[in-house]
Order: sequence, then C-alpha cells, then structure tokens
Amino acid sequence: MNFEIQKLSLSQAVQATSDALIVLWPSLSVPHPLAHDPVSRWVATAIEQGDFELKSGAVLTLYHQPGITPRYLVVACTAENQAGQIRSALQAAWHAIKAAKIKRVSLHVVGDATPQGLQLALTSLADASYSYTTTLSKPKARTLKQVQVSCDNPSASLNQAVNHAQALVAGVEFAKEWANRPANHATPTLLAQAAKSVATGRAFKCEVLGPKEVAKLGMGAFLAVAQGSAEPLRFIVMRYNGAAASQAPVVLVGKGITFDTGGISIKPAAEMDEMKYDMGGAASVLGVFKALGELKPAINVVGLIPATENMPDGMAVKPGDVVTSMSGQTIEILNTDAEGRLVLCDALTYAERFKPQSVIDIATLTGACVIALGAVRTGLFSSHDGLAYQLQQAGETSGDTCWRMPLDDDYAEGLKSRFADVANVAGRAAGSVTAAKFLERFAKSFTWAHLDIAGTAWRSGAAKGATGRPVGLLLQYLTSLAASAAAAPLKATAKAPAKALKPLAKEAKTGGKTKVRAARKT
Repeated sequence: MNFEIQKLSLSQAVQATSDALIVLWPSLSVPHPLAHDPVSRWVATAIEQGDFELKSGAVLTLYHQPGITPRYLVVACTAENQAGQIRSALQAAWHAIKAAKIKRVSLHVVGDATPQGLQLALTSLADASYSYTTTLSKPKARTLKQVQVSCDNPSASLNQAVNHAQALVAGVEFAKEWANRPANHATPTLLAQAAKSVATGRAFKCEVLGPKEVAKLGMGAFLAVAQGSAEPLRFIVMRYNGAAASQAPVVLVGKGITFDTGGISIKPAAEMDEMKYDMGGAASVLGVFKALGELKPAINVVGLIPATENMPDGMAVKPGDVVTSMSGQTIEILNTDAEGRLVLCDALTYAERFKPQSVIDIATLTGACVIALGAVRTGLFSSHDGLAYQLQQAGETSGDTCWRMPLDDDYAEGLKSRFADVANVAGRAAGSVTAAKFLERFAKSFTWAHLDIAGTAWRSGAAKGATGRPVGLLLQYLTSLAASAAAAPLKATAKAPAKALKPLAKEAKTGGKTKVRAARKT
C-alpha cells in the first residue's frame, strides 16, 4: 500500500481524484453553518438536525454528489483524537465503503494534524482494509492500493510519520500473513524461507541452522520441544546492519512454535486451531525486519527465531523429564505445554554472543497474561527500569501499548525443583510472572525485557485473525534509538524518570471488540 501526503484545504480535497474521500473530524472543530466549503456546511446541518453526533466512530456518508469528485464522501468523527477514537473512526469509515471497489482513498485531516495521530489513522485504515487470502481457492485481493493524505499544513514531521506508517504497515501485514497461515502452510522450514525473503539487500544477512547445528550448540531445551515433531526444527538468525559495526545491536527473540498441541500435556480440542498463532512472536520479528528494510534506520538489529512444532508422538518429551539447556542449567519439564520458555531460554543464551545493548523476547507465552491484561495491552516484564521505560513510551507513541508487570524475586520460589536446577512451571498463581522469572535466569548477562503477547497477537471469534502486534511497538523503539543515537548499553542500575514506575494516567482504548481467550497457554 502506498501513502503520500500533500497540502490541501478541505475545499480542495473534495476536488481531488480518488474513489473515496474520508474526512477525519475532531469534536472540537464545530463547523459554522455559513462556512465556505460545502462539506463543512453539510456537517453543520447534520449536527443541527441531530443526525451527526460528534462522538468517536460517528459517520456521515454521501454518494456521487455534485461538486464532489470522489464517488464516496465519508466524514468520521475522531472525538478527542485519542488512539482508540482514531481507530474507531477509521474502522467505521471503511465499513461504510468496503463493499465498493475502492482502489484509491483520499484522507483529509480537519484541524491540526499530529504525527502520532496521522500514523495511527493510516495504520488503522490499513488494518480495517486488510484481508487474508493465501489459502482461499478464489482469493479476493485487496483493491485499496493508495492513500493520499491531505491537511492544511503538512510539516516535515508529518512527512516522516507517513513514511514510518508505510513501512510499519508493510511489516505488520507481513507478520499477519505468516501468523494467519495454517500450520501446514507455515512449517519451521517455510518460516525460514520467509526470513530469507525478508533479509535481502546489502544491510541484511540470514543464517538458518538445522537439528545437527542446534544439537552441536547444546540447545537441549529447544531440542526437547522439537523431538516429538516430524517437522525438523529451524533456528533462524537474521541480521540488519544499519549502523557501524562497533555499535552493539538490539536482539529480538521471537517464539516460533508453528503449532502447539501442548505435547504430552495435550490441550483441549476446543479452539486448538488457534495454536497456529503460537508463532506470533516469530511473526513479529519477521515484520520488524520487513519494516527495517523499508525505513533503513541507522541501527544494528539481530533477530533470533527458534522454530518448531510441539507435538505428542512417541518420541515427545514427557512430564518429569530433565534436559540440559545451552546455558548448562538443567530443567525439569513438569508440563510440556510450557514449551515456549524452553525454546526461548536457549535462544536467550545464544544472544549473548552478540554482546547486545538490549535483548527483547516476544512470545505468546501465557494464558495468565490474557487474564491479567486481556486483549488491550501487551505484558511487559523487565528488571531494567531504563529499558522498561523506553518500551512503555514506544507503546504509547505507536498506539501498540504495553503494561509493566512485577518481577519480584519471591515469584521464583515456585520454580524450585528437587531434580533439576529449575522447573519449567510454578503452578497457576501469577503464571505470567513466573514464566518471566524462568526466562530471567537465562538473561543475566545483558539488558533484557520480555513481551507476553498471548492476549494481543490475535483476535478470536468472528474477527479471528492476527493483529501484527507488537511490530508497531518494536519499530518505534528501534527508530527512537536510531534517532537519538542511543547505542550505549543500558545498565541494570539505570534510573528511569519517576513516571516510568507509576501507572500511566490514561489507558489507551482500542477500537472494535475482541473475544478474550481465558486459557490459551499453561
């Protein structure tokens, strides 16, 4: 999808060549009945008659009106221009015209456009118009190809926001594509091929390790999860070198369980099809690399994806088995459905060799995080205040929000084992926290954060499908680092601003309704 921006007044926007014009109207901009342009007069009349209430998601629609070039004109209210309100407005606007074959949309912003608001508007329109088609016998390809943005005073920062949004949409939709694919169309081998397709160009490198190489590295935890599957595992190592070789990279580790039956600790049959989304972390890493290729920021990034299925055949690991991780720590596997942390712990140990400035793992890890935060915010765990603050701010700026969770040492008590250095589960209480405490054991040598996306990586119900989160959060974090040249490693003792340790005053709202999954993972 192609985005462009130009300077146009509303009177000029209605003359622009496009199939549809969407006008974003904040509630503060109350039009005068005698305004010069016809759209403002029309909106003023609708407000006066009670036919258009200035609240989020309210729309007015016209078709083939004299003096208006686009076939469709939709005015959508963005209320106070909060993130959720902008999403609601774009979803409602697209719903009003989605039955038509819209190839080109003009998007006009009334009032003062902000980079953050404009980026949210464009990504929301892309999300509303997206559809998965890969495995349909008669796919209906998306018709919308171009969005022409206009406002009264486009600035350099608005231009930058449009460019960022275009790259972000490319990344998010690549992540959605691979997360939405059924498991037989997204095996570890196919995921590795997708990584190679993204990592093209002089700034990129991609290496794929198979079972023999992984065994040689001593990744006993990763191998244990993979041993029950007929599909061979793949360990994918991607590199984006956008800065000097002396700059320490950011390492992104994405959980790549391409299908999760739960193993011997098998899951209930209901909604098990959704376990194709258990590689949402891996998909988000692929999406970030896709966006990096578009934006080309001055930063070095490594992507690590341990990819395998978790299956229950005769070779599968059993509850009570003890395995040795790449770090040398032994692990008692009490529950084979807590497999994500097993593949991640070896990947985290592998990350040490890059001497990173920070390491962030992304995983659909625990149903407990769904219970805690629902489908609104991603769970953020980190023992480093500076990194936690940066990620939280990146989430607020991008609209791909997260919420910091505790990591008190007392939570690790339940992971003690009589038969190994650590157990892989600690019971139901605070399950998302104990899972993070398990991972923390393998991330002592670098600045680390864990993003639990079990509640935010996909939607269930009638709107079932991948969301592409947290590509937006991660890309904002990386581009902010590049912009500030923040290449020096964060220290565990770093102090964040006081507000980083306090709940944010306003929780971002999300447009649309999603069905919360109460028990996705153990």
